[in-house]
Parts: sequence; C-alpha cells; structure tokens
Amino acid sequence: MNRKRTIIWADPKINKRDASASISGLDYLKAIKDGKISPPPVAMLVGYKIFKIENGYAAFELNPAEFHYNPFATVHGGILSTLLDTTMTASVLSTLDKGFSCTTIEIKVNFIKPVTNKTGILRCEAKPIHIGKRLATVEGQLKDKNGELHAHGTSTCSIFKIRADKNHSKTQAKNHPVFIPSG
Repeated sequence: MNRKRTIIWADPKINKRDASASISGLDYLKAIKDGKISPPPVAMLVGYKIFKIENGYAAFELNPAEFHYNPFATVHGGILSTLLDTTMTASVLSTLDKGFSCTTIEIKVNFIKPVTNKTGILRCEAKPIHIGKRLATVEGQLKDKNGELHAHGTSTCSIFKIRADKNHSKTQAKNHPVFIPSG
C-alpha cells in the first residue's frame, strides 16, 4: 500500500537567523518554540521540534515514523544525525548574544541501538563542552522515553558575526506544499 505525506513550511527567507540578528540566539530559539517565528523547513520535513531551550542547553524531540526508514526498516542514521546536529548547534546558539550565530563545521555520531516507529518519542539533549570566541564544542545524547541511549555525538561549531542582509524582504511568508511518497 502506498503512503503519502504532505509537508508545509514558511518562506525561509522571512525567518532566517540573520534576519533576526537583533535578538539573542536564546530568544530566537524561544521564539521558534513559542510559535512566534516559523521553524526552518528541515524541521517540518523531518518532524522534530524544540522541547526545551535554556542558556547552554537544548532538547528537541522526534516521533520516529515509517517515512524515516532506511531499506532495513529502521530509522535512517541521517535522520538521527540531523536531530543530533540540530540540537547540538541549538545549544551553542542559545549562548550567543544578538549579532552572532554559529554553524556546524564537524560532527561525529555513534549509533548505539536501532530506532523504529515502535521506539516512541526520542529526545535529544545537548550541552556545550567549550564556548570560545570563534569555535565551540558540544555533545549530545539521543534517548527514548525509557532513558535508553540510541545515539550520541560531538560537534564543533564555528561562531561568527551576522552580516546584515540588504536583500531581506519582510513580505508575508507563503506556504509551499510538497508531496513525499513513503512506504
């Protein structure tokens, strides 16, 4: 039986991080969590969301589904890596003042236990190990509702000053549906 999933997201140019350089990383992430700023399109595609955000701490959740599967009927490692990367980067971003942002420059992931749609909601938690002027290191863990570890990782993030985007338009965001067959 074929399956279908519809994804809807807001225009990423409207809510991208450099368009919000006037607020801190923590305030930016809180605004996404509170629905004041649209999440990035990848969050809508993969299905993760912010569970908790504090200065130096991020927790995201994902409900693993069949459309996340690889050919072996388990959640693809790229999905788990994406969740770890997102959470680890968010934990670094949560420490940055307005006018600064970060991006991943290296990631290392260890897969411990397979994930299926029967695993239940996964929670990924991350905390920085070191925050410098230009680089940060961070670690994250991906666990199920019973606290069982499914994956963990470390990452290095580059920290940089945000440049003003002169072409940024404050037009109304448009939704763009896409159909993704899964099954």
